[in-house]
Amino acid sequence: LSWGVEPAAMIGHSVGEYVAGCLAGVFKLADAAALVARRGALVQAQPGGAMLVVRQPESEVQPLLGPDLAIAAINSPNLCVVAGPYEPISALEKDLGSRSIATKRLHTSHAFHSPMMDPVLPPFTDLLRQVEFGEPQIPYVSNVTARWITPAEARSPEYWAGHVRQTVRFADGVGEFLRDPKNLLLEVGPGQTLATLARLDPDVRDAAVV
Repeated sequence: LSWGVEPAAMIGHSVGEYVAGCLAGVFKLADAAALVARRGALVQAQPGGAMLVVRQPESEVQPLLGPDLAIAAINSPNLCVVAGPYEPISALEKDLGSRSIATKRLHTSHAFHSPMMDPVLPPFTDLLRQVEFGEPQIPYVSNVTARWITPAEARSPEYWAGHVRQTVRFADGVGEFLRDPKNLLLEVGPGQTLATLARLDPDVRDAAVV
């Protein structure tokens, strides 16, 4: 990778909190697997959309977005992903190009974490209301709030449904986790995408074990 992000990884570090919740005792394994599968089916049933990596901080990109677009993920302090319908994404891509701002279109079928995911929320929330939640027995950082998960959040169907729509605050979450200098970052999986993204933050690269 250079400064992009694989679509599967972008989606994966959102769904990854379901794994964290399962390991922490919030979900039973069978419930977590069923939720991830149903979430995927509901998302795939939505109209197609586009995603664009932008080499700019969130504060610079947000004012340029119309109502159909959203920041889907913040992967480093100067790298975010915008999602939405094809035409608004193309218009944004052209606008950013005219400003000499680097962008990269992701090869993805849908506009994850954008307003195009709103129809997923009601049926997915209904499904989550049927799940028995436990309190987290292992602390972990939320991808939504970029803070340590609270028992109230962990047991809230609305919190878990909101993952489909809200921004994945990966960079902020890494920063929160590394407030304790004893913590280190270990990527578990076949690739190095998340470690690469973490190292894009100079504070992480210079001070943390990744």
